[in-house]
Amino acid sequence: MFNKILVANRGEIAVRIIRACREMGIQTVAVYSDIDRQALHVDLADEAVCIGPAKARDSYLNAENIISATVLTGAEAVHPGFGFLAENSRFAEMCKECNISFIGPGPEVIEMMGNKAKARQMMLLAGVPVVPGVEGILEDYEHARRAAETIGYPVILKASAGGGGKGIRIVENEEGLKKAYDTARTEAKAAFNDDSMYLEKYLEEPRHIEFQILADQYGNVIHLGERDCSIQRRNQKVIEEAPSIFLASDLRQKMGDAAIRAAKAVNYKNAGTIEFLVDKKGSFYFMEMNTRIQVEHPVTEMITGVDIVQEQIKIAAGGKLEFKQEDVVIQGHAVECRINAENPALGFRPSPGRANILLWPGGSGIRLDSAIYHGYEIPPTYDSMIAKLITHGKDRNEALNKMRRALDEFIIEGIDTNIEFLFKILNNENFIHGIISTSFIEKEYTLK
Repeated sequence: MFNKILVANRGEIAVRIIRACREMGIQTVAVYSDIDRQALHVDLADEAVCIGPAKARDSYLNAENIISATVLTGAEAVHPGFGFLAENSRFAEMCKECNISFIGPGPEVIEMMGNKAKARQMMLLAGVPVVPGVEGILEDYEHARRAAETIGYPVILKASAGGGGKGIRIVENEEGLKKAYDTARTEAKAAFNDDSMYLEKYLEEPRHIEFQILADQYGNVIHLGERDCSIQRRNQKVIEEAPSIFLASDLRQKMGDAAIRAAKAVNYKNAGTIEFLVDKKGSFYFMEMNTRIQVEHPVTEMITGVDIVQEQIKIAAGGKLEFKQEDVVIQGHAVECRINAENPALGFRPSPGRANILLWPGGSGIRLDSAIYHGYEIPPTYDSMIAKLITHGKDRNEALNKMRRALDEFIIEGIDTNIEFLFKILNNENFIHGIISTSFIEKEYTLK
C-alpha cells in the first residue's frame, strides 16, 4: 500500500479523497493555486504545495508543476479526482515515466476511451450496442451533411475529445447543420485543443443511465449497479439517483453484462463508468466511458456500502478485488443533488462570494460532501458546484422525502444557490412519478 498520495484536485473531491486516505492510514499532499490558499483541502492534508496562479491552466492543469510537487514531497501516487487532468492521457503517461502510480487506468486506455470515435469502434467490436452514427471522425462539413442525410434527422454532433457537455449540438434539420458544425468545432477547440467531431443519431427523450465499474489488475471486473443521471441542464447533471426505477431486472442484467463486456474489451483497470442512453422501449446504446471517479459516485456508495475511492487506491497499489459480482447487494435507494453557487433566475449565473453557513442539513440517511465552511470565499475561477447532498432511504419515496427535508434545512447566506430550483424539481409531479428524460428540465421549466 502507498505511504503518501498527492491529490491533484481541489474542492469537495479533494476533501473526499483526503478523507478516504486518512481512513486507510495514508498521508496526503494537497496542491493549490494562489486563490485557494484558504481552501479546506489544503487544511486537511498532511502537506500542501502551491502549484501556480489562480487560472486552472497555470495550476490545476499544469502537469509539470504537479509532477514536480509529487517528486518534491516523496508521494508515490497521484489521485486526479475528476475534471482537470483526470482524463488526460499525457499526464497519466508522465506519471508512468516518473515512476509515480496514477490512480486510474493506464494512459493508453484513457487515450482510447477519451476519443469518442475510437471508443465507439471498440464497443462495436465488443458487441456492445451503439447509437447509429458515423464510424470514425468527420472529415469536413460535407461529410457531416451526407452522414446526417443517411442516418436521418435529428442528429447530434459531438466533440471527439469531449466531456462535460462541451462541443455538443443537437441538429433538427439540414438548415441548422452548418452553423452547429462550425460552433461545435470552435467550442471543442477552445475546450480540448481538438476540434475533431463525430455524428450520431439523436435519441429523443432518452434516459442517461450509467454503470459503475471496478476492475483490478488480475482480470476481475464487476459492476456496482446503475445510476440514473437523466436530470440534466445543458448536458450537465443536476440530480442523480440509484438504482434506476426504469430498469426491470432483465434489462438491468443485460446492461450490467454489457458494461462488464465493455470494460474487459479495453483491458480496463480501476474505477470507471460505462454510460448508456436508454430509449422509451428499453433499447440501450453505449454513449461513452468515463475513465475516472464520477461526481455522483456517493449514491452508489450509499446503496452498496462500498467505498469506491478506497477501492481505487487498493487497485492502483496492486490489490485484488475482495468481492465478486454476486457479493454486490443493492440496499434501498439514494438520491444526490448538486448544490451550485449560481442564480437560476438569471440564467444560472455563477455567484462567487463569501458563504455564511447558518445550517448544514443532517440526520439519519443524510450525507454532505463539500469543501466550503462558514466565511469561505468562493472564488470566481472554477466550477460553481459547492456541495453534493445525498440521501438514502429504504425506497425512492423515503429518499426523496429526506432530500426535501434536507434541502429545506440547508441555509447559506451571502451567495445565490440553486437549492430552491432543486426543491421545485423534487416536487414536480412528473419527477415524482419517474416520468423523466435528459430533456426533462428544458420541457418542464423556462430557463433563460
